[in-house]
Amino acid sequence: MVETTGPGAAPRALIVTIYGLYSRDSGGWLSVSLMIRLLAELGVDEPAVRSAISRLKRRGLLVASRRDGVAGYALSAQAQEILAEGDAQIFQPHPARLADGWLMVVFSVPETERAKRHTLRSRLAALGFGAAAPGVWVAPAHRYDLTASTLRRLGLESYVDLFRADYLAFTDLTQAVGEWWDLSAIHKSYVELIARWEGLGRQGFSTEAFADWVRLLTDWRRLPYLDPGLPPELLPADWPGAQAAELFHSLRARLAGPAHDHVRRVSAATR
Repeated sequence: MVETTGPGAAPRALIVTIYGLYSRDSGGWLSVSLMIRLLAELGVDEPAVRSAISRLKRRGLLVASRRDGVAGYALSAQAQEILAEGDAQIFQPHPARLADGWLMVVFSVPETERAKRHTLRSRLAALGFGAAAPGVWVAPAHRYDLTASTLRRLGLESYVDLFRADYLAFTDLTQAVGEWWDLSAIHKSYVELIARWEGLGRQGFSTEAFADWVRLLTDWRRLPYLDPGLPPELLPADWPGAQAAELFHSLRARLAGPAHDHVRRVSAATR
């Protein structure tokens, strides 16, 4: 579930993060009262929480469900699949090697189905693909499993052919990837994340581990999708991706455990 994030992340993005972190131990379900309590710690009021949950319900990602008479929402089957796909991408992205080659997507969508064409292009961009030519998009080969499962889930596979490819000629490959991807925008996103969070990395233990961890992960989780994961030799010398990843994992090691313990205490208190 890729959401736009940054300073003052939208309630919907924060809710997606919380469900991804804390609902799967309880079968994908969280109570409304718990969500309201947790989001209050993130500066989100109750009406905004309920409005965001309603939007996620309309998108088919949450399903209203009562447990022991308690109102709540469970992850839909679609949402559970999306979260499962995202786990490895967000927490353990595949290291790219130039020798592994490329995944090439060739697609054609009829003019009468323009909305699907827009969805396909948007989803490919969100998966880290770059546009090499009209109807031809490329990504490192390690994106195959994530791409194939996403296209099947969205019912777009009939418009697409996938190829494994080697780049042979004639443009310099470093120059080509600079044209296929907006590397400056991805670079900027990494730099902004580092600027927001490196101060916390230098501080001692945070007494607000839950709020910090949810905000950090909400900021971080879109970047491993937008960044195609190019081999290092094709990236600018000052590429900040490794620094950002090191900072993220360092803070995760410090914040995730205390945050989980906090959620368990709050959950027990709201029953």
